[in-house]
Amino acid sequence: MEWRAGTDIGGTFTDIAYIDHEGFLFTEKVPSTPENYGRGVVEGLEGLAEKQALDLSELREMAHGCTVATNAILEGKGAKTALLTTAGFRDVLELRRIRVPRLYEPLYVKPSPLAPRNLRFEISERVGADGSVVTPLNEDDVVAAADEIRKSGAEAVAVCFLHSYRYPDHERRAGEILRALLPDLFITLSIDVLPQIREYERTSTTVINAYVGPPVRRYVEGMVGDLKKSGMNADIAIMQSSGGTVGAGSVLEKPAQIIECGPAAGVVGAAYLCEQLGIDSAITFDMGGTTAKGSLIESNQMIYAENYEVGASMSTAGTIAGGAGYALNLPVIDISEVGAGGGSIVRIDRAGAIKIGPESAGAVPGPACYGAGGTKPTVTDANVVIGFLNQEGLAGGSVPIDASLSTRAIEEVVAKPLNLDPVKAAYGVHEVANATMVRALKAVTTYRGRDPRDFAIIAFGGNGGVHGAGMARSLEVKRVIVPAAAGVFSAVGLLVAKRSVTVVGAFAATVKTLDEGAVAPVRETLEDQAAGLLNVVKDDVDFEYALDMRYVGQAFELSIPVPDQGISSDTASQLREAFEDEHERRFGHRFDDGNDVEVVALKVTATARTGAAPARLRANKKTSAPVTRNVYFGENFGFRETPVIGRGDLSDEPRQGPFIVEEYEGTTVVPPDATAHLDQLDNIVIDLEYA
Repeated sequence: MEWRAGTDIGGTFTDIAYIDHEGFLFTEKVPSTPENYGRGVVEGLEGLAEKQALDLSELREMAHGCTVATNAILEGKGAKTALLTTAGFRDVLELRRIRVPRLYEPLYVKPSPLAPRNLRFEISERVGADGSVVTPLNEDDVVAAADEIRKSGAEAVAVCFLHSYRYPDHERRAGEILRALLPDLFITLSIDVLPQIREYERTSTTVINAYVGPPVRRYVEGMVGDLKKSGMNADIAIMQSSGGTVGAGSVLEKPAQIIECGPAAGVVGAAYLCEQLGIDSAITFDMGGTTAKGSLIESNQMIYAENYEVGASMSTAGTIAGGAGYALNLPVIDISEVGAGGGSIVRIDRAGAIKIGPESAGAVPGPACYGAGGTKPTVTDANVVIGFLNQEGLAGGSVPIDASLSTRAIEEVVAKPLNLDPVKAAYGVHEVANATMVRALKAVTTYRGRDPRDFAIIAFGGNGGVHGAGMARSLEVKRVIVPAAAGVFSAVGLLVAKRSVTVVGAFAATVKTLDEGAVAPVRETLEDQAAGLLNVVKDDVDFEYALDMRYVGQAFELSIPVPDQGISSDTASQLREAFEDEHERRFGHRFDDGNDVEVVALKVTATARTGAAPARLRANKKTSAPVTRNVYFGENFGFRETPVIGRGDLSDEPRQGPFIVEEYEGTTVVPPDATAHLDQLDNIVIDLEYA
């Protein structure tokens, strides 16, 4: 019997999911293997196959998500990268944008460019904004740069010439020369990555693509090799930051498209869940071992970022809360990410305040309670001390826990310096972690003009159920939904994701002058490109369109979906109204009719019609033998003897907290001032009480 699997590699665990023909969900969770992440994937698939009597040779497709590209940037471990750019534009990566993340810090230092200045080469060539050639390409400059790059030991080269989206021939020729002279290097051109206006963003995105190219290629090729050695010849579909999957071959050419692929899979799963439940809008909260992520589903749609940044203390859309990372202007689900997860290391700063992350204990050595050599306290250790987590073992006992090691680490690093009881110190760590992670949820709600109280929270990830109620309390949200297999929910999202890709092309016009005849050739070119990336014929693809729009004179755009009637002079007023509504909601105002609105780019999203998500997911609900443990719920409630139950012990009737639901994939904490029940799809629904 042929079968599909979803595999998601996190900083601490590798998650595997499989849905059988009846919609039942089966999972496997194994520690990640940083020295060779592919080995963890193989071990997880082998473990799942053995338990469910599946034949590994009949694995038809593996949908995959990972953090390898993100980690390469966060850890500064990408390829040594060179940049070829138009003469006079060598320092675009240094100049960036005027926006800085901390206005009142005069000594703030911008992050170092991913292509250092000694590896940035100016090439004599110039194209005008209208696409005319001002200065022909000097091929000798390209040859000379290639010689210097060879001597430098660089692994990757990015090429980004001024206005190449209007006239790509110079970049194409430079790419041909570089590939001939440097055949072993990863060469990437801006016209293949981001063919649209905005010089800094286009340069930054192209350099990111080059920087992560070699590590992503090594990772994907190594994983494919490991799978084949184990008898698996499955097709590999990799999640993109946009929420669709593509074949591994496409990713090898454009690796920057998977920067946020792991977090994107969780949002895709949450969107699928909202559709199943008939929920119009929700906030997603994904807390793993290393990071916490927030995103928004609104009007049954995932929200996409127009100006995304990676590599900062919080990866997010950068219109308001940006300036600290590297611009990535590829289609990205608007996911805000902070370095706070179960494995995040706790410390006391010079002012005597508790700080969480962004450093993580990872899978090895892991939190102190793992007993694998880690001595620094983590958020997981704090949750063990207060009783939120099982003090004997996690993941059904497959991860043994030594609570005494957690207590010792919390006591030495936090409790003694602050003169606190270890349990109260641990609860303080839990609360600080919540406060840190709230930033991620505010970035996708209040920073976008949305009131979080209007939404429910869908909490998942290995620690989402532990912190979900606390996060909701901080934002005054009334309801938290913890889905089945919440601890491996990104892997579930991979299984329900569609084969989809988004491509972008420059298109300049004011809304008043929109003309179907001018749009048609650009649209058709992008449709052909998208269908090619999906490796399907156009007749088997559904297309959706969006326009990047702004007021004339503005420097940033908003992406507006195209109405069903298409793009023409007849829909101009409708497009303008949609743009101005979103502008007012996002920024609090709109201009009068005297301000023209212009279009700068066309986006085409192609979705293959092949494959369908299961009609519904069915949880393998398990009950638990009656057991209680003493849990600390803060000063308001103190210690409570708390029942520990299984998901199968809940029903559609609300049960008053406190109680804890323990499952193989994760733990859900229901505090004393909340109730919980199961909905029609076996999700845990927590309703918080407010005075």
